[in-house]
Amino acid sequence: MVHHADASNFEDGVTKEEAYEQVLLQAEGLFDGQRNWVCNLANTASLLWHALNSLPAPSNEVNWSGFYMADRKEGLILGPFHGKVACQTIALGRGVCGTAAASKKTVRVEDVNQFPGHIACDSASRSEIVVPIVTDEGKLVAIIDIDCAVVNGFDEVDQKYLEQLAALVAKSCDWP
Repeated sequence: MVHHADASNFEDGVTKEEAYEQVLLQAEGLFDGQRNWVCNLANTASLLWHALNSLPAPSNEVNWSGFYMADRKEGLILGPFHGKVACQTIALGRGVCGTAAASKKTVRVEDVNQFPGHIACDSASRSEIVVPIVTDEGKLVAIIDIDCAVVNGFDEVDQKYLEQLAALVAKSCDWP
């Protein structure tokens, strides 16, 4: 199957649900015949960035979209992403990412300034959602991390679809 760069083009006026459905379908297509985690996460970071930035406010205020990989030595280590330069490592249990990784549960933060121990890689970030990527065997392999430049940038719809995406990514890659 041939995949074209237009996969990350999203129509104006698409609903959040439609954008996420498109992300899931496009990710499935991109993963077909490709199990390399670097390749798949890089394309997924791009899909998320372009999908969310095609939506009306506040969803289009996403300023970081990407992944941190589970690492025995470091806790979490930076993976493929779109946005400003980010923290290279995050300890388990520290900040929003480390909290989600340690609990293996989604953490959605309405206002990062109210989150104890928030790690501010980009001072423009005001809200954040972090979704763990866990294999069927229960092993944490990575997290999806998305930041938004407005308070309350994420809701239940984001959480529902990002958790579906995390499950798809978990089963579609050969993890280190």
